[in-house]
This record gives sequence, structure tokens and C-alpha cells, in this order.
Amino acid sequence: MTLFRGLSAFPLTPLDEAGEVDEAMLGCFLDRIVAAGADSIGLLGSTGGYAYLTREQRQRTLRVAVERVGGRVPIVVGVGALTTAEAVALARDARSAGADGLLLAPMSYLPLTDEEVFRHFVAVTEAGELPLCIYDNPGTTKFAFTVDLVARLAELPNVAAVKLPLPADGDHAGELARLRARTPDSFAVGYSGDWGAADALLAGCDAWYSVVAGLLPATALALTRAAIQDDFAEMRRLDDAFRPLWDLFRTYGSFRVMYAVADVLGFAGIAPPRPVLPLPSAELGRVAAAVRQIDRANAQDEGSTDGDEHPAG
Repeated sequence: MTLFRGLSAFPLTPLDEAGEVDEAMLGCFLDRIVAAGADSIGLLGSTGGYAYLTREQRQRTLRVAVERVGGRVPIVVGVGALTTAEAVALARDARSAGADGLLLAPMSYLPLTDEEVFRHFVAVTEAGELPLCIYDNPGTTKFAFTVDLVARLAELPNVAAVKLPLPADGDHAGELARLRARTPDSFAVGYSGDWGAADALLAGCDAWYSVVAGLLPATALALTRAAIQDDFAEMRRLDDAFRPLWDLFRTYGSFRVMYAVADVLGFAGIAPPRPVLPLPSAELGRVAAAVRQIDRANAQDEGSTDGDEHPAG
């Protein structure tokens, strides 16, 4: 299974003032990811604001993505929802539309037990019939997966991967070892948390589920390849170039910051769904400076594609 390996780029879902999916802008985001050569697209993840979208908005986003990408890059679709019935319906939508894989986070209002989450995943995997990645994102869902639960879920048909938050103690290697000892050899273990991606890749994880790659895919891919190839100097050079953006992510949350990045790149007119507010205007200069630094690093990289990370105009 290669679907959940390498760099997975997570784009924003742009909405216009009427709340309709901006299909042209979404297409531009996807074109950049495809042109850069990312290994997969993570559609309707947290960066894509899935939790704020209606089923109809999600269906439209998926339809546009499948048509625009045209099979050139695999598409993994987030199908998290508050109820199992809604998540099952979204999984069926993804399968019918031509998605390649599913990403499932256990959303909830009331705290969930391990057994409730397990049965939720059983229902969604049976309905979706596509390779599925467990989405462990306790920062938003308030549910943290144990090794025991991941191992149990990995025994289900089609559960092929897990997307983890960065370990609190920074011990990627130890966490990877514990999970791999309890899961099938084909089971892929990847990380989100962009500021820790370099260390996670060096430790041998299978995938980087990247927020920044949704808009700046070429440099994110160069960092990924450098880490996989054990090119420590190049990896550190690129990670250092991202550092000002990582600092903004940690301060304001990557969701807000990426809307500001879109504006800096020339994709104007979109904002986070309310009640989430845009980044304070006083910080836009910092965002622009961070993007310029990344752009310079990309220009220095001999393997970068020409122009895909410059302003949209």
C-alpha cells in the first residue's frame, strides 16, 4: 500500500462570500499540488475545514477535486462527522465520486469511549470500502488513540494507516517502534504537525500529512525527499526556511495562518469560516516575510519546479 506514504498535501477549501465553493480557486490549489509532484492530496482534512462544511459543500469540493486532478495524484478524503450515520454517508459519497482513500477522525460533542470509536470505524470502513487512515487529532477531537486501539483497528479490513500528532516527548522513534510492533507490516504510520515533520521523517515515519504543502508544495516536497534520502544538511536548510512560518502556526494555529498565506500568494477574497476569525492584520507582514523566505529556499533548490510557489497574481 503506497497511498499513505510520502508527502500528503492538505489544501484549504475556499468559499466565496455566499458560502459556495470557489471552484476556480480550489482548482488552482490542486494544480499546484499536482505540478509539484506530491504523493497524495488530503482533501477535506482539518486544513480543508471539513468540520464547518455541509454535506453538499463537501460533495461539491470532492467532485471538483476528482475532475480537476483526473487521477494524476491519489485523493484521500476526510469523512469525519458528529454521527456515525453522517460519516457513513460521507464515506459512500467519497467512494461514489472516485476518491482513492478515506481519512476518519472521531468527532464528538460528548467524550467517546474506545469501544464507541471502534464501532464507529467499523461502520465507516464497511460503508466506504476504501483504504482508510485513522486520524488521531486530540487537539480538535479531544480523543486520543491508544496503541491498543490503533492495533485493534488495524485488524479491520481496509484500515491501512494512522495519522498521528507529534509525540509530546519528541520520541518519534520510540512511538514508531511501539506501533509497528503491534500492527501489520503494510500498516503506514505518518505524522501531522508541520514543525516536527523533519524529525518525524528522519525517525522513519511513512508519511508527512502537511498543512503547508496545500499551498507551498514544492518546498515541502523537497524537505520530504531530503529527509527520506538522509540528506541532513539539505533537510535542515529547508526546515530552517520554514521556521518563521512554524512559529506562526504554533502561535495562531495553522488553519488561520494558511488563509493569510493564501492572501500573500494572491488568492484573495477567502476567509476562515466563522466563528474563526482571520489572522490579525498586524501579523500579515510576518506571514509575507515567512513566505518570501520559503520562496528563496525553493529557488535555491535544484530540484524545485519553476514558479509554482510564486504569487497567483
